[in-house]
Amino acid sequence: MRAAVFEAPERIVVQDVPDPVCPDGGIVIKVHACGICGSDVRNYHTGLKDGIKSQIMGHEFTGTVAEVGRGVTRFRVGDPVAAAPDVSCGTCYYCRRGYVNLCDNHRMLGTHWPGGFAEYVGIESIVMQHGMIHAVPDGLSLDDAALSEPASSVIACQTDANVSMGDTVLIIGDGPIGCLQIQIARARGASRVIIAGKHRLSIVPRFSPDLIIDGASEDIAKVVREYTDGLGADVAICANRRASSQQPAVDAVRKRGKVVLFGGVSRHEPMTTLNSNTIHYNEITVMGSFSYRAHVHEEALRALADGRITAPAYITRTVDLDGITAGFEAAEAGDALKVLVKPDTR
Repeated sequence: MRAAVFEAPERIVVQDVPDPVCPDGGIVIKVHACGICGSDVRNYHTGLKDGIKSQIMGHEFTGTVAEVGRGVTRFRVGDPVAAAPDVSCGTCYYCRRGYVNLCDNHRMLGTHWPGGFAEYVGIESIVMQHGMIHAVPDGLSLDDAALSEPASSVIACQTDANVSMGDTVLIIGDGPIGCLQIQIARARGASRVIIAGKHRLSIVPRFSPDLIIDGASEDIAKVVREYTDGLGADVAICANRRASSQQPAVDAVRKRGKVVLFGGVSRHEPMTTLNSNTIHYNEITVMGSFSYRAHVHEEALRALADGRITAPAYITRTVDLDGITAGFEAAEAGDALKVLVKPDTR
């Protein structure tokens, strides 16, 4: 089969590799589509976790079951499925309490196992048991289902932040995650949704935010304060890779407001500076948000199937394996919102 193999930072090689062997207790998926994630772009430049090289990346993928291993009863050949990357151990302190996303032995498809930038993916037994491979609901296309992975992280973020009826929500970041934050905040009952960004502001109006702020030329916190009659936002979500966006979020929320650090920043520049007096005297909560529990991926698939999340609005470019580097460049430059890689174009 053909696959796009990450060899080193900024080097992905499309080559022929052996077809995956279907393991006992596992399956083989024929990949239909795999989204390019912001973390893929970051890893493309800085390298994979644990120094892993010569790996097939891609973790937002959908496809159909091509082979079923001995002992598997959940799926049959031909079933449409969607995959999410996280694989937990099931035995550590966090797994035993249901926080599988915080597993001490956390591993991922596309990093520790081959991912979806290939024609086929072999899913091992441990991934079937402790990962997230779910059936695609009837009526949901495999293209649209590929958005289920990023949507899952946004649903979990807003659930943990308790975004709810009547809230004013500020989102800093106008990429696909920021736009998903708009739709999901609205679905959860937020009355006003504000988005600040720099790169895709021409695309953002299709998701109907109440206010758009140009972060390149406007003071985000000042504009939010003016828009809310001096009160501030109830929740601010930093949905980007820049630590510099985090202090404006603190400045923009009301007293006892919440700031969510959603986007992972460069591992080479992870430090940030926040005004601790503002946080202290205004009793602001600053929280992190990473990944999600398995049931959330199923919830995301249902939300896509029933139209609460409109997947076609996000998918603005499709490339084949030979065009994957161009796809990465488009995703990073803001020329596209969500790029899908389709390995088999025959």
